[in-house]
Amino acid sequence: MTVPPRATDRAFARLAEIAADAGAPQCLRVAVEGGGCSGFQYEITLEPAPAPDDLVLEKDGQKVLIDPVSLPFLSDSVIDFTDELIGARFAVENPNASSSCGCGTSFSM
Repeated sequence: MTVPPRATDRAFARLAEIAADAGAPQCLRVAVEGGGCSGFQYEITLEPAPAPDDLVLEKDGQKVLIDPVSLPFLSDSVIDFTDELIGARFAVENPNASSSCGCGTSFSM
């Protein structure tokens, strides 16, 4: 059974800050693509609106989008925003990844 991914309050809060700075709604798209040093990589971008077939995670008007091709790779994942000494970024905690790269954007299954 596929468990849908979820996004943390920190991710939604940061997305709200980005939208306020931009003066317009911004959706966070989280996708999985082939490539990277471990086989797959996360592609995290901002978009103005969801596509018709996206899974939309929503809180307080903020939206995180996941396309149907990426969804199985992100089952039971947590999308978060981290602000650490090495930098601030959206990050994916993926229990399906058997290994990941030190950069945190590349993984294998």
